[in-house]
Amino acid sequence: MTAPLPHLARSDARDNRARILEAARAVFGEEGLSAPVRAVARRAGVGPATLYRHFPTKRDLVTAAFADQRRACRTVVRDALADADPWRGFRDLVERICELHAHSRGFADAFMTAYPGTMDFAADRERTLRAVAELARRAQETGRLRPGFVVDDLVLMLMAHRGVQDVPRAARPAASRRFAAYVIEAFRAVPEPEPGTGAVPEEHTPLPPAPRLRSPEGSGT
Repeated sequence: MTAPLPHLARSDARDNRARILEAARAVFGEEGLSAPVRAVARRAGVGPATLYRHFPTKRDLVTAAFADQRRACRTVVRDALADADPWRGFRDLVERICELHAHSRGFADAFMTAYPGTMDFAADRERTLRAVAELARRAQETGRLRPGFVVDDLVLMLMAHRGVQDVPRAARPAASRRFAAYVIEAFRAVPEPEPGTGAVPEEHTPLPPAPRLRSPEGSGT
């Protein structure tokens, strides 16, 4: 039997790896990190042995599958810290982190739990929380962010945001944007009354449109 040509074997290996990663993003993104690796192999159309040749452990697969999201997360942090307006940078960080988490249950799981043994996700989370702490300090100095805000408030917010994964897939981006808008309003400092009037100036960001989470009455769906 003639052995495969080296370049064809390498090409097949690259194709298999790409299919496995695409399948992992889809399976983990929809089902979370509890999904079995065999489900990824089935979706990719490869055998478990082929998958394990490329990714010996589930941790390796998770890290590689969400490499793009991790890079996006680092960009979010960098852009927020570079913003000359710390309150705007803080708001943008909250909105964009929520958006990243809304698109993938698996990435949200890995980010929030620092997937066991995966130092990359732990480092990403710590980098983000350090950025939040610095942005919070700057925004509080401007009087735009509540004085009582602490970094754990963002962690609590992201834990609540994971509930967005339970709404219909098509509605998740809109639900995430609306959730983030409400949270930002909660984090905003209450303006001081205008001198001599007692009136509090309005400074509310308009809410994004509400997503459709329920079927219209009488639709039968």
